Amino acid sequence: MSDTGGADLGGASLRRPRRVVGGDRVAIVAPASPLARDEFDRGVEGLRRLGFEPTWDEAVFARNGYVAGSAEMRAESFLRAWTDPSVSALIAARGGYGSVQLLPHLDPARCQGAPKAFIGFSDTTSLLSWLTTRCGVVAFHGPMLEGRIARGEEGCDRASLFGALAPEPMGSLRPPGLRVVREGEATGPLFGGTLTALVSSLGTPFAFAPPAGAVLFLEDVNERPYRLDRMLTQLRLSGILARASALVFGELPGCDEPGGSVLALDVVKAAAASFEGPVLAGFPSGHTAGPTWTLPLGVRASVVTGARPALVIEEAATE
Repeated sequence: MSDTGGADLGGASLRRPRRVVGGDRVAIVAPASPLARDEFDRGVEGLRRLGFEPTWDEAVFARNGYVAGSAEMRAESFLRAWTDPSVSALIAARGGYGSVQLLPHLDPARCQGAPKAFIGFSDTTSLLSWLTTRCGVVAFHGPMLEGRIARGEEGCDRASLFGALAPEPMGSLRPPGLRVVREGEATGPLFGGTLTALVSSLGTPFAFAPPAGAVLFLEDVNERPYRLDRMLTQLRLSGILARASALVFGELPGCDEPGGSVLALDVVKAAAASFEGPVLAGFPSGHTAGPTWTLPLGVRASVVTGARPALVIEEAATE
């Protein structure tokens, strides 16, 4: 059973996994919903085109309704890959639903002892949050097999993926479409992920609990403006937004009101009005219209506004 106590993040750096390079073995895991076999096969070929050696066990093909097998089986499969010394990184097959079910069955000590890169977004935000805020291990908000690695360059930004996994800081990230909502500058460790998963954790033993001064990255898909407002209000009332030094929002595709009467950006602007730090919007990580960029979570980052807004990753995420 998992120790639900949070990691002590007070000023200390999180543990970094080893660097991941071409030729390394990358384990495909299925912590959430099942993946269609043809999409899985395309994802495997996509990983090979990136230069990795994909590996998996048969548990990745399990199916139990809307999840990829029992929670116990998915957790054990995740831990087998994590503790396999021949595996350099883990990547999620897809999101959907179910990652949160693994958390009571994961042992932080087993993950802290040999930290590895875990890459995912959407529903797997539950695991990203657990790794960063509960285990104190850097994790990666980046492409999964479904719709991303399987689509090649149309689904995955190769430069940011390899940049995030390298043992040097990524530096200034200025993707097209990044815009300033509120001016200012701030620095802090980068945390976050998909809003729905983060908010759903509140009130549980695995509640999203970023440290004071964190730069929060928040994204989602197909959530109408009133739902975004509800989730951001919950983060505000829980005190999480007040502890943040800066906010960076994703592209929020499909989140405008049908007909455009209310935009997702309107909700972001309203949240920014009562926030003291800088706010950016339109960073293409997670759910995006184009290739998804990879962001390392748990490392020091800065938000810069002005004529050339940027999210600056100041610390290496691997070693």
